[in-house]
Amino acid sequence: MRRRDFISLLGIVAAWLLPARAQQADRKPVVGFLNAAIADHYTKFTSEFRRGLREMGFVEGQNVSVEYRWAEGHYERLPDLVADLISRRVAVIAATSTPAALVAKKATTTIPIVFTTGSDPVEVGLVTNIARPGGNVTGATQITMELGPKRVELLYQLIPKATVLALAVNPNNPVVAKVQVRDAQEAARALGLQLEILQASTEEEFDKALTNLPQQVGGLVIAAGDSFFLSETAKLAALTVRHKVPAIFHGREFATAGGLLSYGASVADSYHLAGIYTGRILTGEKPGDLPVQRSSKLEIFINLRTAKTLGVTIPQGLVISADEVFE
Repeated sequence: MRRRDFISLLGIVAAWLLPARAQQADRKPVVGFLNAAIADHYTKFTSEFRRGLREMGFVEGQNVSVEYRWAEGHYERLPDLVADLISRRVAVIAATSTPAALVAKKATTTIPIVFTTGSDPVEVGLVTNIARPGGNVTGATQITMELGPKRVELLYQLIPKATVLALAVNPNNPVVAKVQVRDAQEAARALGLQLEILQASTEEEFDKALTNLPQQVGGLVIAAGDSFFLSETAKLAALTVRHKVPAIFHGREFATAGGLLSYGASVADSYHLAGIYTGRILTGEKPGDLPVQRSSKLEIFINLRTAKTLGVTIPQGLVISADEVFE
């Protein structure tokens, strides 16, 4: 090949490669967002996740794309959903529920994963060390699960004549349910109470469980840390009112919908922290070097209307300390 022809060929190759490299440089990173619940019920939380991303310089639709995958309460769909995200070569997977995070961790050891969970991330197997997770997984945890025993105590304070309390758990989330039952039973035993376990993974099952609730049960603790309960908070609260069951859960929405008492950490805050971590990983930080963050902001909401209807007396000290009271 003559020198002039060779130089011409190099020019053609360069002209073909440069646009491709420019396009690759301009390509926005893609974040995979995976959750076990229903999208419409998580608007506030996804907004907080995006706020965290923005604080790290990433604006959805401008310099980052987010692929949302929702299992809509069907946890068995999670493996296929995460496989789809992996096939799309996302830069980070934001697995914003415990079941989603466990499935994502099992599916990949290379793509960074940022979780939110109400569980102890070490106990459920997401990480081996809070301060230095190592591997490809880190995230944010609320102290939701740890507050399960405290919810048992609070409900008993409001219903001191009770000898039996009930705990609602989701059997489709066995890793979390096992811990919740264990901790609640320990708290109940310390108070000299019997604990009934109610299992529900749908609104209909929850309604049926309340219908069949033994008469001696004084109140209901709805186990936190589960996507089903979190996404159906308002409906579950309405059912407890209809069945006239004093109940405690977490989150403002439970009390506004008629639930007696809400006590727990801010789930929205953990989504915000997860958004920040996702942004930091997009800038080049390694998930294994980022300590698991803990959202420690606690909130108490009381519905005095429901308390009056149920004949429950709320101590004045608890009313004063509440973040918000509904009368």
